Amino acid sequence: MKEKEMFKMNGFLGGVIFLIFAAIAVFSIRQFIFTENIIMIIVFAIFVFAALLLLTGFTIIQPNQAKVFTLFGSYLGVIKHEGFWLSAPLTVRKNVSLRVINFNSDKLKVNDLEGNPIEIAAVVVYKVFDSAKAVFDVEDYKEFVHTQSETGLRHIASQYPYDNFNNDYEISLRQHSDEVADELTKDLQKRLVLAGVEIIEARIMHLAYSSEIAHAMLQRQQAKAVLAARKVIVEGAVSMVKSAIDQLSTEGIVELDEEKKAQMVNNLMVALVSEKGSQPIINTGSIH
Repeated sequence: MKEKEMFKMNGFLGGVIFLIFAAIAVFSIRQFIFTENIIMIIVFAIFVFAALLLLTGFTIIQPNQAKVFTLFGSYLGVIKHEGFWLSAPLTVRKNVSLRVINFNSDKLKVNDLEGNPIEIAAVVVYKVFDSAKAVFDVEDYKEFVHTQSETGLRHIASQYPYDNFNNDYEISLRQHSDEVADELTKDLQKRLVLAGVEIIEARIMHLAYSSEIAHAMLQRQQAKAVLAARKVIVEGAVSMVKSAIDQLSTEGIVELDEEKKAQMVNNLMVALVSEKGSQPIINTGSIH
């Protein structure tokens, strides 16, 4: 159902017309009383009916609100402009809010791309852009938005891994929240255009491993952090040992053959890389 503009007239002008009809009706009944002219009673009945019919056409549109009009089951149109209006009489009107609406989805338990069970929830911000579709194309557009949002969230969560441990994937749910939010917004927009709804933003607000694997995944993350830290320490230690050996050789402080260099490298690496403080050994004799 495509949205179209409803015929309307300024409500205050309609009020003037109503007063004219009422005045004619009063004048007619007075004339009938004085003259007993049957034509006057007919005029009175016509204008009373017209005035009462006119009363059913008045409507008030609040800011950021639309009203959808139907007459005996036929769709007539929509009024979106705020104010006091006179439209077609005897119509049925359905209010539709045009304000921006946001809701938080329930926490869903789904499997990510790697099959890990995770808990995920999102916040969705939307508004109605086509009132006719929102009223006629779906049973309840708010319920439709909620249901389709959960479906879209499940779909997106299954397309990406929770975390990018092995760099096998370009995008992960935890590390690329902006990219995932863009994909979720596009997916929901495709699903909800049928209801005349525009998705302004959809973003993950809760993301965690399910309780049954949370401890194991925490240990995995901690192990990865330790390995990354040890890698930085080893790279720094190698650089320091190389610099020390080069400086000793350049300044001629001591002559080192390959065996002595290997022993020195071993000692320095142990001292620099070890997590515990090294104990110094004082050599009072030969260095051999």
